[in-house]
Amino acid sequence: MIEPPTHQVPAIHHRRVGDIGLTVVSDGFLEGSMAVLQNITPDAAADMLRAVFRPVPRRTSLNCFIIHGPGGRIALIDTGAGTHMQASSGQLPRNLAAAGIAPEAIDTVLMTHLHPDHSNGLATAAGTAAFPNAELAMHEAEHAYWTSVEAEAEVARTGQGVPTGGAYFPMAKRQIAPYADRLRLFEGGAEVFPGVTAMHFPGHTPGHCGFLIASGGQSLLIWGDIVHLPEVQVPKPEVTILFDVDPPQAAATRRRVFDMVATEKTHIAGMHLHFPATAHLGRDGGGYRLFPEAWEQTL
Repeated sequence: MIEPPTHQVPAIHHRRVGDIGLTVVSDGFLEGSMAVLQNITPDAAADMLRAVFRPVPRRTSLNCFIIHGPGGRIALIDTGAGTHMQASSGQLPRNLAAAGIAPEAIDTVLMTHLHPDHSNGLATAAGTAAFPNAELAMHEAEHAYWTSVEAEAEVARTGQGVPTGGAYFPMAKRQIAPYADRLRLFEGGAEVFPGVTAMHFPGHTPGHCGFLIASGGQSLLIWGDIVHLPEVQVPKPEVTILFDVDPPQAAATRRRVFDMVATEKTHIAGMHLHFPATAHLGRDGGGYRLFPEAWEQTL
């Protein structure tokens, strides 16, 4: 007799963008209060989730991305929550192993931004680099923000951007410390890995970035944290979240990116879209709608 399964299969998903290979790697998910959403009541947001059969309170998917570049080069975009958050997160190491990718094989780590659900996987519990052979790259404004005494004091005063009262600042500095001698800062529009261009999407954090992969006439935009809760923020892009450093700018950036990808019919992927996290965004009446990408049997 065959017993029913007791564990899910590894959460990895492969696709190609021209000559570049892309592997989506789940880091799990986080659950949290609806109270962090802004410009909408918790009850209204909960009703929107229930209407599309999503868990209440909110469940936020966490995704990281492996880029298989020329000459066997491998880049990782974001590193997940590490061991510092919820037990449902921190799944990146297990899923990377299932994909056959050792941490030592990764030569570049690209950061969308330094919030802990993206950067807490950078360092081990002992404070060493989790990716010992990798260069760490991020937007120059992101590094400047998280190392700023003035920014840390402002967040401690207002709570906007870091609901934990400023704890994200020492977390970020601790995570990037092992890479101090191999840190590369870039500007928006720079090619940061072969076939990968950084796109500056400020608001969520000052140096928040997406990454556009382009090869062989194909493209895909990994848009970072343009949305945290797609069931709410796609139909209501004005909804911001307490984690946004500059909520009005974050909402304006979201509308700009929505218009861009809908107009250009760009493939998208996101850190908080539901795994496997690849989709299109199309116009729907006066708003927008997500269309998850169809499964492809071959690469």
